Amino acid sequence: MNLSASALSASLTVNDINKSIAWYRDILGFEVAENFEREGKLMAVSLRAGEARILITQDDFARGRDREKGAGFSMMFTTSQNIDDLAQGIKSRGGKLESEPVDMRGRRAFRVSDPDGFRFTIASERTK
Repeated sequence: MNLSASALSASLTVNDINKSIAWYRDILGFEVAENFEREGKLMAVSLRAGEARILITQDDFARGRDREKGAGFSMMFTTSQNIDDLAQGIKSRGGKLESEPVDMRGRRAFRVSDPDGFRFTIASERTK
């Protein structure tokens, strides 16, 4: 039997969880759904934007502080919202776009990167 998934959630390890929370919440517009602490220290945060979910976890640096994150990896958020308005909102809140909105393969889309270099394409639903 082939997999038939209804959603995908991502878990990302970040260098500075507070900086990442601020970026996802204040720049991209995610909501904090839940905080996870260990011995009183914030270790992970569940974020949501509509049906999309991301878990960010604080790196313990067991593999070194210079470990590259986000290289060769990109995710896409699909939305029915106006792509140009979303891009402008991100910029007005101090965010930087990697690319301005463009039409590509039946979608309108732009790209952003989080503080650790994880790349996201934010795209409209596909048209014919």
